[in-house]
Amino acid sequence: MLKNPFTNAPFDADLKWLIGVFDVYDQEQSRGREMEKYNPNEKSDREQLIKNYALNLGYLSYRHKYLLIRNLENCLDDQSYDFQNLFEIDEYEAASWPRAEWYNLDSPRDFLRDVYVLAQAVWKDDLQKASREDPSTW
Repeated sequence: MLKNPFTNAPFDADLKWLIGVFDVYDQEQSRGREMEKYNPNEKSDREQLIKNYALNLGYLSYRHKYLLIRNLENCLDDQSYDFQNLFEIDEYEAASWPRAEWYNLDSPRDFLRDVYVLAQAVWKDDLQKASREDPSTW
């Protein structure tokens, strides 16, 4: 069974792996300032955010990436999937986004669709390698 890269627990291909990297809680002066220059609703900024952060997950193996993208693909195929919920932060949660636009993205589904499309290019070799294996053996 594929394990979480930080714990001994089974890996959960939750989409939070792809957007949690944008959380700047307690890093507002460093990471927050770095990311606040990007507007997630602007296509060119979004591409940079996705490539530089969402897909820059060196701690994930090619197998983790494959399962994560397969889950994202399934969610995108489900027209009733609530992508906005992924970006909502409970007032009691220790998390924050770098800009106000993150709280109300124009289209959270489009944002994650862009993640999917860019992952096909950025993670191409990893995804191909994993696709040649049987995930039930992981």
